[in-house]
Amino acid sequence: MPEIFMQIEKPQNVGRFGLLHLGFRPFFIGASSFAVLSISIWMLLLFQGKFSAINTYFTPMAWHAHEMIFGYTMAVIAGFLLTATKNWTNIPTVHGYPLLFLFLLWLVARILPFLGGFVPLIAIAIIDNLFIFCLIATISIPLFKAKHWKSFFLVSHIILLLLSNIIFYLGIFDIIPQGVHYGLYLGLYLILSLVIIMGRRVIPSFVERATNLPLKNWSWVDNSHLIVFWAFALADLMNLNNYLVASLAGLTVLVHGTRLIGWHTIEIWKKPLLWILYLAYIFIVVGFLLKILTIIYPISPFLSIHAFAVGGISMITIGMMARVSLGHTGRSVLEPPWALFWIFILLGASTIIRVIFPIIFASLYLYWIAISQVLWIIAFSWFLIVYFPILLYPRIDGRYG
Repeated sequence: MPEIFMQIEKPQNVGRFGLLHLGFRPFFIGASSFAVLSISIWMLLLFQGKFSAINTYFTPMAWHAHEMIFGYTMAVIAGFLLTATKNWTNIPTVHGYPLLFLFLLWLVARILPFLGGFVPLIAIAIIDNLFIFCLIATISIPLFKAKHWKSFFLVSHIILLLLSNIIFYLGIFDIIPQGVHYGLYLGLYLILSLVIIMGRRVIPSFVERATNLPLKNWSWVDNSHLIVFWAFALADLMNLNNYLVASLAGLTVLVHGTRLIGWHTIEIWKKPLLWILYLAYIFIVVGFLLKILTIIYPISPFLSIHAFAVGGISMITIGMMARVSLGHTGRSVLEPPWALFWIFILLGASTIIRVIFPIIFASLYLYWIAISQVLWIIAFSWFLIVYFPILLYPRIDGRYG
């Protein structure tokens, strides 16, 4: 096994900067920076139509969807899992130059599509998938050494994300018919599955810890939530009967809506680091409702996708980045930066304008997209300004991490 993936002894020197001390630091900076840059580029491409001048391999829509899933979200997943794995196993994950190497794989894969005229597509595909493969190795080895078997269910999702990314590229190569579609939608549903799993682990725990109030978790919901979700996802991926898909979406709303009822307490809305996670879960349920509406009423199918992505995934990822970055730099999660409230409000407004306003005022669809994108850019720019020094410098308690 290459040395880069093996357990590395904990360094004693904290140094002036902490950027390479633990995985969440470079990947959260990368994710939030890329959230700003990629949507800024997407605005230019969408409203000026100049994508062909800078890329020769991907259509604009394929690039945008792919980079939101395998660019932004994978960076957040990498930062979170590298950090969480160290906590779960008490075994150091990659840091220092090995962490820099892993981050550069992710970064180079984001840059290369814009050099399509000079870099072969096969090179882009190899580097992009090599990053995911290396991520799987870096989190699997400490989990295996610690025999932390229950977390391998999460690793299986990353393995399937690697498979979905390979399917995407095979679609770009015209080897798998509709491979781009299958790769993107499988990737989206795998990330939603991860959000649902981690949401069950952390949201009620965080709420109970912060409010000292017991929440309700029904066993029938816990036993069925992934089953009904994947029944819907597979039916949608296989393009089965529309009414079957709508019925399964409705069943998913019932299960996850019941979960939201059990997790609710008015105290949530007093703490931004709690309500952003809860609101993210609400928008996932809204996504299933919009999926039903798409089938029975002529609205854009992209509304449900953006309820899942802009609402559910982006909200829960920025919420987790905000919380993890505080907790793992020695700061209190009970006293978050005041700016987080407004950052989360901007992101919530971006989601509502993107997925709800087009239903009410359909004639202004492109304006809603533009306003939503501007709010997204402001929210992540502000997040980056607030959290960049937190992520760059060492822990305030002097520890390495």
